[in-house]
Amino acid sequence: MELAIDTSSDIAGIVLSHRGEILASLTWRTAHNHTVELLPNLICLLQQAKVELDSVEAIIVAKGPGSFNGLRVGLSTAKGLASALNIPLAGISTLEAEAFPFAFTGLPLRPVQKAGRDEIATALYQQKNDEWQCLEAENLTTVRALSRRIKQRTLFCGDIPSNILDELRQTVGRRAIIAQYNSQSRASCLAILGWRKLNQGEHDDPATLQPSYLRAPHITKPRARRPPDATLSEVTEPRNGNSQTGR
Repeated sequence: MELAIDTSSDIAGIVLSHRGEILASLTWRTAHNHTVELLPNLICLLQQAKVELDSVEAIIVAKGPGSFNGLRVGLSTAKGLASALNIPLAGISTLEAEAFPFAFTGLPLRPVQKAGRDEIATALYQQKNDEWQCLEAENLTTVRALSRRIKQRTLFCGDIPSNILDELRQTVGRRAIIAQYNSQSRASCLAILGWRKLNQGEHDDPATLQPSYLRAPHITKPRARRPPDATLSEVTEPRNGNSQTGR
């Protein structure tokens, strides 16, 4: 039995599966509070399915891109469980899990996720001759730059904000097919993709698996403070490139 964990966004999900076949799932909308919600919901799912945690034989986790805090919580939990239970761990791209429900179309699949600063995260997948392929790795771009790369009818999918959808329709035009978003499908597809990876003998090391942020988190630097008794006249010019205060 496998346990899949997805905390990539405010739509979170956990799934129990057996060789990729979905047994039970739980999806919820979080107010960016994955830390306090994930474990209670996991316990709830196990109880509803009447399954003990030690029955889980592998852990599958969405590794992003996505919410910084969400990915941190999800991967920490997944890696901790895999290490504690001494079972395999498989990390799967969130974008790949967004695209996989539409593999049956045979179309180029372009999952899109808002990345901030007018940028989007995207990748390109397609099912060709019954083979699931990644044709373009995860990357950051803008809608306008992406539109210049779209040469054929392409299916866009994922939880795409309305303003980005409008821009896609304007810039890509008839080449864009917009899929309806299903918040419950991502975690289930995560479980299926994770089982495929594990069944091929592939897995990740809990010590080295990292979230795919695509960009560094924005951290506001603290303002420099003068000592309480310092006056402006006590602040000297920087020496050797380092700011100093007079004594």
